[in-house]
Amino acid sequence: MEIFQYEFMQHAFLAGILIALLSGALGYFVILRNLSFASHALGHISFAGATGALLLGLSPLTGQLVLTLLCALLMGLFEGRLRKNDPIIGIILAFALGLGSLFLSFHQAYTGQANSILFGNLLGVSTHALQVMLILTSVTFLFLALLSRPLLFSSLEPELAQARGLPLIFISVLFLCFLAVGVTLASQAVGVLLIFTLLIGPASISLQYTHSFWSGIISSILLTLFIVLLSLFLTYYTQWPLSFWVSFLVLIFYSFSKIHFLFRRA
Repeated sequence: MEIFQYEFMQHAFLAGILIALLSGALGYFVILRNLSFASHALGHISFAGATGALLLGLSPLTGQLVLTLLCALLMGLFEGRLRKNDPIIGIILAFALGLGSLFLSFHQAYTGQANSILFGNLLGVSTHALQVMLILTSVTFLFLALLSRPLLFSSLEPELAQARGLPLIFISVLFLCFLAVGVTLASQAVGVLLIFTLLIGPASISLQYTHSFWSGIISSILLTLFIVLLSLFLTYYTQWPLSFWVSFLVLIFYSFSKIHFLFRRA
């Protein structure tokens, strides 16, 4: 139990639990709503927000949250088009990375922090950042609890939900805004370049083995939690990057699920 004697590891495990809970729940709806690429784009957009915040003397977490929320608002208004026109997101994604590199070029002293932004630094989470994570996670879970039924309905049957009078645009905007919160927090663990892995991988695996809402979302959360916590243990004992272990474990579990699915069909 020596791993828990250090305060930075205690913070890392608490932050990892919050990130896993949020990523597992949001990732489930991301897969259902076919917004995988959009979540990937939000991760890259947060890079520009983080580097821009550094130039202004603000916390990178603040910059990531503000810019991803603004972009999520725009994406939510045009979610239907985004599903059919992925090149638009790709162009935004590339521009965000370019903008982030431009901000870094203005001040070379921040170049060292770029590595933490790109690949995450969960072992360096401060007490203040942990408090912010707790608040944002609580608010997001409250949102999911209140709107889970209309969100699920609009995700599975958008035409029928619209005919029933559900405000699809409002639901879309609200979900993408909270997805921006999840992307911002998850990037603290695996960085903006690997956010796609944590948000999409466990949820995709869970949906292959479940057939109901509660079993799907709970298994997605539990699998994400297991991957993050195991990665933290492996990081501590091997001194290898957390982002590597998270992406490696997701790859192993996803590959196993695909192989198992093929054998089951045969």
